[in-house]
Amino acid sequence: MRPDTPAENVDHHAEAARLERTAALYPEDAEALLLRAAAHLELAGARPAAATLYDRLLSASDTLENPHLVRALKASNLWEYGHEAEARAIIDGIRATAPQDPGPYVIAAEALESHDELEAAEATFTQGATLLLADTPEPPHTTRPLLIGRHRVRRMLGLPHDDWDLLADTLHSMPVSLDELHDPKRVWSLGSDNPAELEAEISRLRAELGAYREALSRPFPVAILHWPADELAELLTAYPSLSAEYPSHEEHLATIEASLRELAASGTANLGTVTGTVPSYEAFAASEGTSPTDTTLLPQYATTLAARGRAVEWPPQRGAACWCTSGRAYGDCHGVA
Repeated sequence: MRPDTPAENVDHHAEAARLERTAALYPEDAEALLLRAAAHLELAGARPAAATLYDRLLSASDTLENPHLVRALKASNLWEYGHEAEARAIIDGIRATAPQDPGPYVIAAEALESHDELEAAEATFTQGATLLLADTPEPPHTTRPLLIGRHRVRRMLGLPHDDWDLLADTLHSMPVSLDELHDPKRVWSLGSDNPAELEAEISRLRAELGAYREALSRPFPVAILHWPADELAELLTAYPSLSAEYPSHEEHLATIEASLRELAASGTANLGTVTGTVPSYEAFAASEGTSPTDTTLLPQYATTLAARGRAVEWPPQRGAACWCTSGRAYGDCHGVA
């Protein structure tokens, strides 16, 4: 969500402006693009300008995929430049509406945590976990930041482990345990007067940072283009010559799964699918100065969608819905061996 490139390596103002221009060209992706633009403005210290982008998004809240996330990001940004009361009011409003998405809880709780409101942060993490993880045998991947953040805050508060803390421990894959990573004494040791102790802690932090960067630096996935049935029908009605590429929707879906499995077997990492729409594809063709009937444009369109953050990881997490949007679990749909 938020770019982490150091300011000295990126002109964040220029990047924000580029993303705003791209959002104007691709309105269907405006939400994701403008959120990234706002993040760049925050990194540049232009927090009022970032707030303006958040307000711009919220002015069209009926079309937003996740308005609660936008509000949480706005609250976090406002608090950083002196609007604490407004930020608190927004966070209270988010908690009162109880969104069914982990993102708003994580952003709101981290904002509270960063301002030493640890009890309120723990309560926010716990509310999100209670709503989203109750009666869930295996937590979805998107909810893991809730559990990890909750573990961290509870460790700082000195609270005993509960079942969700133990679950967070099992989900954590880094070499350093969560208990050690979230130990408040590690932070205090950075202020030590003992050079050996300070050097040891810096070495540990460097090793952990390297592991996190490796995990977070995944390139854009190799993405296969997926057309839902209604979009494919519209595409072939408008451009009949593409029927040679897509003889039927069932064959299209089978080809996607077969291609992904073949790529995985060859050792290709970071696989995913992207979902196309006819208006978006036509806009992309126009931007490339060519016709939508040009079949060489299809993989380029898929790569562009992936680069714009539209890719969905393949294979889906265990128990997750199939990429084909059938509504069935992947293991009961295209994931059947």
